[in-house]
Amino acid sequence: MTAHVGIPELGLDGVSLDPPLFDPAAFRLSDEETALAAKARAMGQAIFARRAAIHDRDATFPTENYRDLHKAGFLAICIPKGQGGLGAGYRAYSICAAEIGRYCGATALTWNMHVCSTLWSGPLADDLDMDAATRAAHERRRALHYRRIVADGAIYAQPFSEGGAAAAGGAAFETQARPVEGGWIVDGKKIFASLSGHADYYGVLATEHSGDGAPSRRNTLYLAVPAQAEGVSVVGDWDPLGMRGTVSRTLLFREVFVAEEQALMPRGLYFQAATRWPHMFLTLSPTYIGLAQAGYDFTVKYLRGEAPGTPPVKRRMYPTKQIAVAEMRIRLEAAKALWFQAVTEAQANPTKEQVLRAYAAQFSTMESANEIARLAIRTCGGQSMLKSLPLERIYRDSRCGSLMLPWTAELCLDRIGREALYEPGETDA
Repeated sequence: MTAHVGIPELGLDGVSLDPPLFDPAAFRLSDEETALAAKARAMGQAIFARRAAIHDRDATFPTENYRDLHKAGFLAICIPKGQGGLGAGYRAYSICAAEIGRYCGATALTWNMHVCSTLWSGPLADDLDMDAATRAAHERRRALHYRRIVADGAIYAQPFSEGGAAAAGGAAFETQARPVEGGWIVDGKKIFASLSGHADYYGVLATEHSGDGAPSRRNTLYLAVPAQAEGVSVVGDWDPLGMRGTVSRTLLFREVFVAEEQALMPRGLYFQAATRWPHMFLTLSPTYIGLAQAGYDFTVKYLRGEAPGTPPVKRRMYPTKQIAVAEMRIRLEAAKALWFQAVTEAQANPTKEQVLRAYAAQFSTMESANEIARLAIRTCGGQSMLKSLPLERIYRDSRCGSLMLPWTAELCLDRIGREALYEPGETDA
């Protein structure tokens, strides 16, 4: 039976939905998770999908998608209901991001950067240690950010990479925040900074440093830098292989004053989060689970003669194509099952096995998405290369997943092998 979902605020009376990425009964989703996922799927299928090719072709940011996300309440998906949000937890958000990723990878990926500003400062921070005064100050500050998002549709970015080892957790961030009266002076650079020029605030990770001693990752600050602040600039071009609509140009900060109330986390909390809540870095993966599903979905429709924009010719009777679809399905089911387990386990202080499983889920998701897209292109044949069809975009977008810091595919392999063989503090000396 086909499900229908209406989103009156977006003028959608009732969208005939594709099957869910995660069947609510099979995966034991709550009623709230099921409803949110259906709404995300309706937006992606009915609205975002038809805009995706334009933003990919022109490398333009999907501004109108963000207006729709705001109208539907999805910019505030992880903001508590009592403060005007939808109150979604980690898993509910992740499933919704995967559903949107099926239809527009760039929207899902950049939406993740925005949502993390509320997820990290919200339910994740609630699990961490703070004294009463620090927690009260944090509550007051995050309420300011929440009001901007709920009332005004403010968009938050999350520039992370700098071209060095900091984004991978191996060194202090080179972007520095010098304490001054009432706040900080921020200097530095972020590369591959998604939403550059389109966000209202940049959630910048910077090392608090007064000039004494060596910079330390323990002193990382998480600050919301206003996009219009004096000293903030966006430079360079954006013409990549995939995820072109993220518009991830370079951000420069030159003597930028950031007031104390712009802190998204208190001093020392980011380092505590990175140490005790490692699943915070798994939130890029939902986009690629969605892309994996999209590659499989297109192939099945194409071989059945049902893909929009293609002749109604059936190609499903050939054994080689049947075998390819079987291989794709096996990879898809394995990736989804592992990923769902990992996001379900997301919490503070996970066990060693849960952390290893999270690394494995990240690697499996990123690599499987592109492998499924590769099989899809080979199986669907020449028409799959056409930019009028979504498969070549799915292939290019999916190839980028393994490069995503802080958990690239290579880093995941390195950490799984090392942490499986060594307990903390063990050496071969």
